[in-house]
Amino acid sequence: MTPGRRSFHCLVNPMSGGGAAPGSAVPVARLLREAGAEVRVTYSPGPTACADLAREAASRGDVVVAVGGDGMLSSVATAVVDAGGVLGVVPSGRGNDFARMLGLSADPRQVAHTLLEGEPMAVDVVVAGDRVVLGSVYAGVDSLASEIVDRSGRLPRVLQYPCAAVRAIVRFDPVRFTLDVDGERLEEEAYTVVVANSAYYGAGMRVAPRASLTDGLLDVVVVRAASKLRLVRNLPRLYDGTHVDLDEVLLLRGRRVSLAGAGVTAYGDGEPLGPLPVTAEVRPASLRVLV
Repeated sequence: MTPGRRSFHCLVNPMSGGGAAPGSAVPVARLLREAGAEVRVTYSPGPTACADLAREAASRGDVVVAVGGDGMLSSVATAVVDAGGVLGVVPSGRGNDFARMLGLSADPRQVAHTLLEGEPMAVDVVVAGDRVVLGSVYAGVDSLASEIVDRSGRLPRVLQYPCAAVRAIVRFDPVRFTLDVDGERLEEEAYTVVVANSAYYGAGMRVAPRASLTDGLLDVVVVRAASKLRLVRNLPRLYDGTHVDLDEVLLLRGRRVSLAGAGVTAYGDGEPLGPLPVTAEVRPASLRVLV
């Protein structure tokens, strides 16, 4: 792919960021056109149709530009990976954690510069069932937090995840999880299990501070049962990653992680994957993304 000769198909989730995504797409598309690029813009007609559009765009050589949050990126990533295409990112969701991991700006001029001049970087992805997940698969108290975030549109975005986390801890009781990490089985009474490809989730929480998008490994973070008060008090440590030093946090690494637990829904990049059990497996260097 040669900079300066790129064509783009921007897929916009109009609901991302509480409706902020369309406003992010317009200046970026204008800057790309002013630079002489061919640009198509489509507002998402739904996950299935959006994936089909991404597959078609990648197959004809367009850069597939996801305009939205982490869920939008995940919804087109499967198609881009399957077609061997290139992904561009316009961060405009509530979390933007994959963009944060890549160090991507949300400023329209910086975004346009990256799309026009950036080099494709091959990054790992996670395959969970028939879905490609870019950031993390998780199950437990943070599944409930994701449900609460989806219903918290009236709160300012900066407060949605922290408030949801506190409310979820108050309501959620630890679960007996069964994990299999590269064939090694263990059981833990825990609040949550996070299988991370990226360091960040929850709009900037550094849940897996040692995670890398290019090491071919998944970082597993298990938060064992503890008092609810202790968990709430230590929530701020999620933002700098020092929670991993707590006694109740268990860290594991592997390439294939199976997770089971009664009555718990697994999430991937903020979107429900379905009830446990779930198996997550890393697929190294499978997605090319402009950085």
